[in-house]
Amino acid sequence: MRVGTQFTGALAPNSSRRWFTFNWPAAWDVVWTVVSTSAAPGAPQIQWDVAVERASTDFITYWITITNVTPGAVNIEARYAVLNI
Repeated sequence: MRVGTQFTGALAPNSSRRWFTFNWPAAWDVVWTVVSTSAAPGAPQIQWDVAVERASTDFITYWITITNVTPGAVNIEARYAVLNI
């Protein structure tokens, strides 16, 4: 298994932002997670959705939409795990 951080970012209060990451081998099984790096105990801070584009026969592009569900700014880290390497 290969794991890592693909990107970091920031979200304004109650807003969404979309990122993309491209040229992932189509044969890889990739799982995406997004974690807040801003401490704020007591309730969820973010939610995310991953959409997939088959950019070519060999490569995939992932479109990751992240939503800040709080009234404060949140920093995030998008992480991946390739399960079949």
